Amino acid sequence: MLQPGLWPVAGLIAQLRSKIFRGEKSDFSVFFLFHPNVRLPCNTVSPPNENIVITNPNRPWWERYQPISYKICSRSGNENEFRDMVTRCNNVGVRIYVDAVVNHMCGSMGGTGTHSTCGSYFNTGTRDFPAVPYSAWDFNDGKCHTASGDIENYGDMYQVRDCKLSSLLDLALEKDYVRSTIAAYMNHLIDMGVAGFRIDAAKHMWPGDIRAFLDKLHDLNTQWFSAGTKPFIYQEVIDLGGEPITGSQYFGNGRVTEFKYGAKLGTVIRKWNGEKMAYLKNWGEGWGFVPSDRALVFVDNHDNQRGHGAGGASILTFWDARLYKMAVGFMLAHPYGFTRVMSSYRWPRYFENGVDVNDWVGPPSNSDGSTKSVTINADTTCGNDWVCEHRWRQIRNMVIFRNVVDGQPFSNWWDNGSNQVAFGRGDRGFIVFNNDDWYMNVDLQTGLPAGTYCDVISGQKEGSACTGKQVYVSSDGKANFQISNSDEDPFVAIHVDAKL
Repeated sequence: MLQPGLWPVAGLIAQLRSKIFRGEKSDFSVFFLFHPNVRLPCNTVSPPNENIVITNPNRPWWERYQPISYKICSRSGNENEFRDMVTRCNNVGVRIYVDAVVNHMCGSMGGTGTHSTCGSYFNTGTRDFPAVPYSAWDFNDGKCHTASGDIENYGDMYQVRDCKLSSLLDLALEKDYVRSTIAAYMNHLIDMGVAGFRIDAAKHMWPGDIRAFLDKLHDLNTQWFSAGTKPFIYQEVIDLGGEPITGSQYFGNGRVTEFKYGAKLGTVIRKWNGEKMAYLKNWGEGWGFVPSDRALVFVDNHDNQRGHGAGGASILTFWDARLYKMAVGFMLAHPYGFTRVMSSYRWPRYFENGVDVNDWVGPPSNSDGSTKSVTINADTTCGNDWVCEHRWRQIRNMVIFRNVVDGQPFSNWWDNGSNQVAFGRGDRGFIVFNNDDWYMNVDLQTGLPAGTYCDVISGQKEGSACTGKQVYVSSDGKANFQISNSDEDPFVAIHVDAKL
């Protein structure tokens, strides 16, 4: 999800033939979406609407999840700049998804005044948001029956959906006025050229209420999309099991976030709790995940990379680069789910009693609070404290791998009973991992045509040569793989477009 940089420089310029990305990004983090049936790169931007300005702590990343109005006016830029970004991205085939925060407005203790990114007045005490407009009639205060007005018991689905999430003023989505107002905001974005939405906090809305405003949405803009194309929808539903609200209740509205995916994969790659990569043979539904055609999957996201949301300590992030690249590589090679790649910024982590007390820190910022531009280094990585995981060679090349193996079946699984595994994608690609503590030397059936292939993890094909390792596949489809447990990246991936 491409989240916060200035809109004027947020456009990602794609070299579409190779699916290599160049560009800069928005304010918080960037998620690129990749799916076997969606060959164009896509990125989801942070909530672009006006939000409260918080100064204690100073400008935390999560202030963007506290709306004041639906004006396109944030630390990333104004409406004209946002529209320009969407236009330029669509013109080069990069689709834009918006993180839609429509369950609530800002926190109940937000006060009164104009401390908002566009200067709009609001009064949280009287529930007055004239820039929308919303009034006290448009909130769920009367429906919530907890003493605090907040969610107190996640085992009570009525509390979860009708009470305030972390004191955020909960909108009354059963009212047609509220539904129509939300739909008008989303339609404004669709008409600009947005391709779809992440529905934030979907778990905290009744599925029927979400369906009601989704039914009011326009088809996508025919300047870039075929007539009758509907917006792509994925919903943030944290379902780790054991609660009455489940991801399956939201399947009728679109895809749902499968938070168990990153938590389980992180546990396996870290080799915690006796887990082994050999156990990944039935990865996907066999691990209790939602059906593949309903799942939006990721190794980490903007919440759980900081210990928020769901996933716990097993979540892998760019801070654990070696293991993280393996996890993302596995995700992009495996056919399960609609995959999302994170792109982040660094923050000054500081742990006290095991807790990062700086987990609130926002993006690299200028003195006026706007986000810093993304500088591009000579090796194509990013500067200015932007991490840009999507630019890392290993991840970038695995995105290409995913496109090359589009539609091919999961095949030729092999494992050593421990943490050395391999699998193919039909006759188009093959990937091998050594996450054990010893050297790997094995002959495997790849399913690929005979020839010499460039490993796209240690390097890539450039012209008629490889910049990294080479793999020779014999006439019977077999190849020898040698991977040291001390390699910087202890995995190898080959595909037919990397054949010499």
